Amino acid sequence: MLSLNIWQARRMFEGEKASLEAILKTKTIKVPKPMKVIDLCGGITVFVMEHLDMRSLNRHSALLGSQLADLHLTNLKLGEKLKKEGSIVGKGQGQSELQFVDQFGFHTVTCCGYLPQVNDWQSDWVTFFARQRIQPQMDMIEKKSGDKEARELWSQLQLKIPSFFCGVEITPALLHGDLWGGNVAEDESGPIIFDPASFYGHSEYELAIAGMFGGFDSSFYSAYHSKIPRAPGFEKRLKLYQLFHYMNHWNHFGTGYRGSSLNIMRNLVK
Repeated sequence: MLSLNIWQARRMFEGEKASLEAILKTKTIKVPKPMKVIDLCGGITVFVMEHLDMRSLNRHSALLGSQLADLHLTNLKLGEKLKKEGSIVGKGQGQSELQFVDQFGFHTVTCCGYLPQVNDWQSDWVTFFARQRIQPQMDMIEKKSGDKEARELWSQLQLKIPSFFCGVEITPALLHGDLWGGNVAEDESGPIIFDPASFYGHSEYELAIAGMFGGFDSSFYSAYHSKIPRAPGFEKRLKLYQLFHYMNHWNHFGTGYRGSSLNIMRNLVK
């Protein structure tokens, strides 16, 4: 049974609230409007948000793919607009709330599951991903089990990661961060996403967990890639990003995810 103290619960909910607020500002895809994180008597913390009458994703799968791509393209388009206008990064008070972000990270801690994510800003995506996504997961595995094979494979993989990004230009994209089938739905107006763990990262990262547990049909991917085409090396990077989620599941749920984590590392270091 998961037991969080009041500080851990507040941290998790505040990260979710900040994530929903960031996605809401883009006006690209529907999310529940966040309201307030409240501490109640008895050490209980709750997160109050808008109630939406949601059902399983069905009719709006393609629209979800299209709107998700719009979310990922928002920051890129802001940057292009700023270049065109010769403006400085960001907007003054009273203008657009959206500001161009030129680094990878997020302004607060978010949680993928109940584990906190390090979102300190980095100018380089490979550095951010290796140090602030995989390394913390590896540290937890090391602390819990001292898994020698995992440690040795990760030491080899670290050296290879930069080669997976040769010729790939990455502009920070606002991500949902945990977009599996259980965190998407729809209503009469269209698709809805919820329970985010947002940060600014590589748009391809978003598709990793989406492909692990199902829930997304071919129309979703076709609509998404019509706006953001697959770049060379996409499949290998997708496996790299899935490694994070398998390791995160290993740390949440135990060694049932060890084999998948090690297999990905073995294949990537070949």
